[in-house]
Amino acid sequence: MAALGNGWSPNTTRNVSREQLALYHKAPERLLAELTRHDGTIVIEGGRRVPRLPSRVFWIFDGEFCGTINLRFTPGTEALPPHVSGHIGYAVVPWKRRRGCATAALAMILPVAREIGLARVLVTCDANNEASRRVILANGGAFAGIQEAKDLSQQPKLLFWIATGP
Repeated sequence: MAALGNGWSPNTTRNVSREQLALYHKAPERLLAELTRHDGTIVIEGGRRVPRLPSRVFWIFDGEFCGTINLRFTPGTEALPPHVSGHIGYAVVPWKRRRGCATAALAMILPVAREIGLARVLVTCDANNEASRRVILANGGAFAGIQEAKDLSQQPKLLFWIATGP
């Protein structure tokens, strides 16, 4: 809650810190239920509502809260809907960056992806996000191309595939 209170958002495309804090103050159990449910819809950038994908959400922790990592998937296929940029997303609080938290978290979520049937996962980062690119490469990311920005307010995305097992 301290991270959210400082304006950190676990969503890298839209700031959800205020709405998550408000829900927590209303009913903490509802926030946890909202973060882990697999039904209904979610609001994406631009305010559009889309069906929620099944997911696994984890908090990154090194003795204290560092951020979140999540795995999104479509059962039975590695395909994702067009509004989902990759299978895995992560966000580390600013005061814990450059300490290996995201690299370790990505390594730990790969076996989870394998358990749900994904032989590989698509992980993306903004073209100007050197730190995230290093995290992906440290976990075996193989460059797969560039997705052009949807509008001038966004960066192009670098696409990488990572194998989930041997």
